Amino acid sequence: MIISMILIAGLIIPVAAGDPSGADTYESDPSTAVNFAWVLICGFLVMLMQAGFGLLEAGLTRAKNAANIMMKNMVDFCIGALGYWAVGFALMMGTATGITGLIVGLDGFFLIGDAYDVSTIELWFWQMVFCATAATIVSGAMAERTKFSTYCIASLVVTAFIYPLYGHWMWGGGWLSQLGALDFAGSGVVHAVGGFIALAGAWLVGPRVGKFKKDGTPVGIPGHSITLAILGVFILWFGWFGFNPGSTLAATDLRISVIAANTVLAAAAGGLMAMLLTWKKYGKADVPMTGNGIVAGLVAITAPCAWVSPPAAVLIGLVAGALVILSVWFIEWKLKIDDPVGAISVHGTNGIWGILALGLLADGTYGGVTGLLYGDAGFMVAQIISAVTVFVWAFGMGAIMFYILKKTIGIRVTDREQIEGLDIGEHGMTAYPDFLQAEPLIKEG
Repeated sequence: MIISMILIAGLIIPVAAGDPSGADTYESDPSTAVNFAWVLICGFLVMLMQAGFGLLEAGLTRAKNAANIMMKNMVDFCIGALGYWAVGFALMMGTATGITGLIVGLDGFFLIGDAYDVSTIELWFWQMVFCATAATIVSGAMAERTKFSTYCIASLVVTAFIYPLYGHWMWGGGWLSQLGALDFAGSGVVHAVGGFIALAGAWLVGPRVGKFKKDGTPVGIPGHSITLAILGVFILWFGWFGFNPGSTLAATDLRISVIAANTVLAAAAGGLMAMLLTWKKYGKADVPMTGNGIVAGLVAITAPCAWVSPPAAVLIGLVAGALVILSVWFIEWKLKIDDPVGAISVHGTNGIWGILALGLLADGTYGGVTGLLYGDAGFMVAQIISAVTVFVWAFGMGAIMFYILKKTIGIRVTDREQIEGLDIGEHGMTAYPDFLQAEPLIKEG
């Protein structure tokens, strides 16, 4: 009822000082048209990353949960778009006076009034696809044992509140940006936020049935389709060329060539490092971990991509490829947290590395941003504060959210439903009806 009243009000309230037709904006600067097209096309590429995440997560989990995985990646984009339209964008990119403005924005709700404007809505669309990306990271870490209804509620809270608040601090004129912290395309704002909310969720939902033996030793639970998973990696890699170069918000900014080169180099280095390390350890090159190494390199380069040189991008990717392997081992073997797809390590751990890498390696050739190795220790301090803040905020708020959901409506399906598969239990169907699924029951012990 309340939402209906707001929608009706939005239809009848007179248009305020915005430019909903775009005529005035174009007349004041005709070159803005090419920049609008650039940002929107890059935004379309970022939206395609939802498909990449869906395929990667589905491929690395079991066939009996594939429809559930794809449903979550589809619906969290729907929820994210509406939640960010209604509330999140105003909290993140809106304005406020005094100390309040350092914490939160307070205008632009529902894109009505002054926000009914071509430039504002261009920014909303761009930030919306980023917001949805952060939300969907949680899906993989909590796969195969989470209630679908609970996941939908969590997606709304993430996109309407948790993500926008940290986003405001960094990109909306908030206190972190005033401190001097930077994050070009979202290693922290998007990936670390999503990764550490995922850590809280995976911890509180508990491991899948049969994941750990009674002595705590983890048991491998193979995914059902490496083909789908690696196709997802390629789609993510392609979509990242919208994610990073698009964050210039201008096709007329020729630094986009450097950003694109840094993006591909870090991804390639991350993939090769993960491949070589697994090859050395196991005697065989591990396919899923190589894919995760590629995505880890992409996550790590996302913050510094505009401010570092190509050799630095390779170094960032190499470190990311090693970090993802160490982090997966630590989370599974030491923390005893079940993350079926490695989302926490890819996005959380390497999101932090991306923030710190920017503070270390920015070379001063773009926008005057200079890192510790080039003489600016103060900037490195700001990046460290940002890294600590994103962990405390995202993990803390994720833990509070999932704890409340756990104690109220519950976050975990029954063991029986896990064994039968969430496709049947949550959706009354199966992703592969023409194939007999005869998976052995994994028992604890």
